[in-house]
Amino acid sequence: MRRRLIRLRRTLRLWRLAARRAMAFLPHVVRRRMSRTEAARAELDRTFAIRSASDVARELGQMKGAAMKAGQLISFIAEALPEEAKAVLATLQSDAPPMAPSLAEEVVRRELGDDPTVLFDRWEPLPVAAASIGQVHRARLWDGRDVAVKVQYPGVADAIGADLTNVEILYGMVATFAYKGLDVRGTVDELRARIVEELDYRKEAANQQHFGDLYADHPFIRIPALVPEFCTDRVLVSEWVDGRSWADFEENAGEDARQRAAEVLFRFMQQSVYRHRVFNGDPHPGNYRFHDDGTVTFLDFGMVKRWSDDELAALWPVIDPLLAADPEGTVREMVRTGFLPADHGLDPAAVYAYVSAPYIPFLGEEFLYSRTFVAQTLGSILDVRGPYRDVVERLNLPTSFVVLDRVVWGISALLGRLAAHNRWRAILEEYRHDGPPATPLGHLEARWRETRGS
Repeated sequence: MRRRLIRLRRTLRLWRLAARRAMAFLPHVVRRRMSRTEAARAELDRTFAIRSASDVARELGQMKGAAMKAGQLISFIAEALPEEAKAVLATLQSDAPPMAPSLAEEVVRRELGDDPTVLFDRWEPLPVAAASIGQVHRARLWDGRDVAVKVQYPGVADAIGADLTNVEILYGMVATFAYKGLDVRGTVDELRARIVEELDYRKEAANQQHFGDLYADHPFIRIPALVPEFCTDRVLVSEWVDGRSWADFEENAGEDARQRAAEVLFRFMQQSVYRHRVFNGDPHPGNYRFHDDGTVTFLDFGMVKRWSDDELAALWPVIDPLLAADPEGTVREMVRTGFLPADHGLDPAAVYAYVSAPYIPFLGEEFLYSRTFVAQTLGSILDVRGPYRDVVERLNLPTSFVVLDRVVWGISALLGRLAAHNRWRAILEEYRHDGPPATPLGHLEARWRETRGS
């Protein structure tokens, strides 16, 4: 009964939000049709997008749970929005409303058996960050180590249970001012599975430890060390990491630092997927800290995807003809692996144009990522009523690859914001086929692998 009431209340909030945006849309359409110039219509569109983004960010930030998680996903791939609207939605990445200090302390007391002021030499009652499922407090252990204490919101499991029946509505609503015709089905299926896992902080601790082992002593990738004796189902404690936030780094970093950081992000993604069959499926800007020595710390391992050998064996044979710019070979492998039916009746050139979009940066020797590239390319792919409609209708992509798509486009959006330029194909081949180091960072990593015997 209680869960049903929670679901009803949160459903009503989403419907009210959708209704508000629909009611605002009608007069917007009328004003737009009455406008005599393209400049006037563009200004109306810009204003409507900003107001819509403000309404969505305010409502979802208060709701937290899966509703806020969905908003976060849109916030860092919605490159087609005006700058003001993107700035408003970006608050979902790091500025969620926190819970009261007494509630956070009660969760710690219940999970760890005592007051945080007893457990820790120093405890900061106000959180340093608040997100969709929990918030982070800074504390100091009695041995002098500074730590980050991640505390799950009370009742968030019930809220997420309610949201998982509503999240498809949410994506469709947000898509009305992001990308037209957004196909949410596969994304919603995978999102449900990953968010349920994200509620278990013990599982997140195990994920973080796994990544810590994989990248121990790495020359430019850092994973915070856990404090396992303080990790429970709803509390996770790890070393405190100082560093520059994404917003600070994006605004103030020099060109060399930006290019190096972009390569680090890219290498972390490719190495994790190709060599370790695992990746953190939540690559939004709040999950990174940038350091003056050129290293990057990766945070938050709640949403992690592991691929089986069978899953990846179905994908890798498609990649080779795709990177060789071979439409017929790409379609042939897609049919063989079950990604397309044998009687698909599609033009191989159309299929190739659609599936190769994420790999455009690897089709030449060098590539410059940009916001425009990400916005236009991702927009055309997500538009299920657009030029690739027939291809989308016949594709049979397993939902487990939805996380991989999210990772690829999430990282691409970040690289676009950094205007990253590099030999991406050569770097990719280091991980796909053990190619030679393509850059100075590649040489650093090769020496690190030698010391580990890997």
